[in-house]
Amino acid sequence: MGLLSEGAPMEWEDMVEWQKHVRKYGVEQFIRLYNKLKNDSGRGLKWGDEVEYIIVKLDHEQKKARVSLKADSLLKTLNQPEEEMLKKETDIRLPSLWRPEYASYMVEGTPGYPYGGSLNYFNTVEHNMRTRRQELEALLGEDEVCFSISSFPRLGCPDFTSPPFLPDPRNSFSRSLFWPSEATFLGHPRFARLSENIRKRRGEKVAMNLPIFRDKNTPAPFIEDLSAYGDDGSSAEAAKEDHVYLDAMGFGMGLCCLQLTFQASNISEAVELYDQLAPLCPILLALTAASPCHRGFLVDTDCRWDIISGSVDDRTRQERGLEPLTTDKFEIPKSRYDSIDSYLSCCAKKWDGYNDINVLYDPDIYNKLIEGGVDELMAQHVAHLFIRDSVSMFRNKIREDGSYEEDDVDHFENIQSTNWQTMRFKPPPPGDKIGWRVEFRPCELQISDFENAAVCCFVVLLTRSILSYKWNLLMPISKVDENMKRAQKRDAVRTQKFWWRKDIFTVCDENKEPEITEMSIDEIFNGIPGSDYQGLIALVRDYLRGQDDVEADTMCTLSNYWQLLAQRASGKLKTNARWIRDFLRAHSSYGQDSRVSEEAVYDLLVAIDQIQRGVRKEPSLFVKAEKKSKSTEVK
Repeated sequence: MGLLSEGAPMEWEDMVEWQKHVRKYGVEQFIRLYNKLKNDSGRGLKWGDEVEYIIVKLDHEQKKARVSLKADSLLKTLNQPEEEMLKKETDIRLPSLWRPEYASYMVEGTPGYPYGGSLNYFNTVEHNMRTRRQELEALLGEDEVCFSISSFPRLGCPDFTSPPFLPDPRNSFSRSLFWPSEATFLGHPRFARLSENIRKRRGEKVAMNLPIFRDKNTPAPFIEDLSAYGDDGSSAEAAKEDHVYLDAMGFGMGLCCLQLTFQASNISEAVELYDQLAPLCPILLALTAASPCHRGFLVDTDCRWDIISGSVDDRTRQERGLEPLTTDKFEIPKSRYDSIDSYLSCCAKKWDGYNDINVLYDPDIYNKLIEGGVDELMAQHVAHLFIRDSVSMFRNKIREDGSYEEDDVDHFENIQSTNWQTMRFKPPPPGDKIGWRVEFRPCELQISDFENAAVCCFVVLLTRSILSYKWNLLMPISKVDENMKRAQKRDAVRTQKFWWRKDIFTVCDENKEPEITEMSIDEIFNGIPGSDYQGLIALVRDYLRGQDDVEADTMCTLSNYWQLLAQRASGKLKTNARWIRDFLRAHSSYGQDSRVSEEAVYDLLVAIDQIQRGVRKEPSLFVKAEKKSKSTEVK
């Protein structure tokens, strides 16, 4: 979710006068940090994953599933080992670390310490994920289950929480017709205030409209009577015909994802990773698609991305181009949660066509960064982030006279951490052992630890391959944006073509226009028969064959992962989204009208729980795994 500061969060009305202050000192903080650490080098490769879990209470008698609003109490227990370690100031390695997320039914788990450079770490990833799940499960009641799924299908439906709460469209911080305030994590004051500030800055509620999945008996046109939920007319105006309407930050930030963070050896390697992974974002989004059902309706998309983008879209009507600019400074094309707008590395300077879209940035901030010695592409990137207002301020973090400590970066991080993009570039924390990092943020969460580990290991190994062989995946940013739109379409793996670079062996030093063509996900991953393009999986395998320190069990583990991804890419195995959609449509209660019943969701989650525990076999989701030669449990 981003930086969690301590203290009292400010209301939007009180924040307005401090926006220039935060920008001014945030930029100064970045310049100071950049110049202090831009020559920092020699860091070893480290990486880690983040998995967000949904806690669900299953009512087996009534066949109902409700999200369980107990994250706060769970985190108090889950965080005890870390708190004890910090008190004792020891360097004990914990198996996992836990953090709050936006919703009060969500918790985020990460490895207790980052994975290192040895290839044999790949044989421990799935085990660590399983250990995290077991640690959480041990605290749950008999009728509760933790799920690694991207979305709970009935968020916002009547009686979707346990304990039950009602929305308050008139007085709540979100003003939602469907989302009760208690479904937001209230154990930290940031989340509720963030929701309210985004709504107030925007001047109206957020609004997401998802195209309805049109089935045999789906009403035509599909129009909901929102007055039944207490609408004063504003929601009916924002809702679109033949779409499912969502009206709260929780519908986006209450969804779950799988993220990866990499530490690079220096800033040059970090920006290279940032750039080279950016074209992969929509491809992995499509491959991990897992969100076909929202607010109890099947929709005609498979991914969460546009929902979460809309859920934090604080742009005013002027900034969205709906009214002339009179009081606002910019017309801003995207939400603050969206795909990146520019590359950052030297490679991107070799051909003008890479950064081919207009990057909106504050020219005064850009000039200040340039004068401060910041590289022009990095200066543009930061000045682009700083077109946004801060939507989360804490009184105790503001010093009117600007007397901030030399290593204070709170104002920079304030804006940096609330620009949620497909890739995030992260400077080192001052005075820490951590180096320059990048986050890979597009992936949907998968049902099983096996799938999530497969995705993580593939992306990490791809970064190793790119850095080792100097591959070049860059393509025009406009094509990456187009791919993001295609990736979210229903069954995109089988139906869509994506812009992709065929000549990936062209090194960045060559000033050459790339060979860009449209490929299927199958071709991108598995290659094009009869051509020079082998596919990403074959290239990563070639990289592994050239390494000397790979144990047989690690190779077996990775081989199982590659089989899964290869067959998902080819369409032989279903994505999570396709499997969930097929399950719900085949349910006995389904009336072919796009509506998903409580019983269907209950049965779906029971089946997913059985899959997670290995009790239920789903040959349409998984390949038969090769057996390892010995136990891979971490000692």
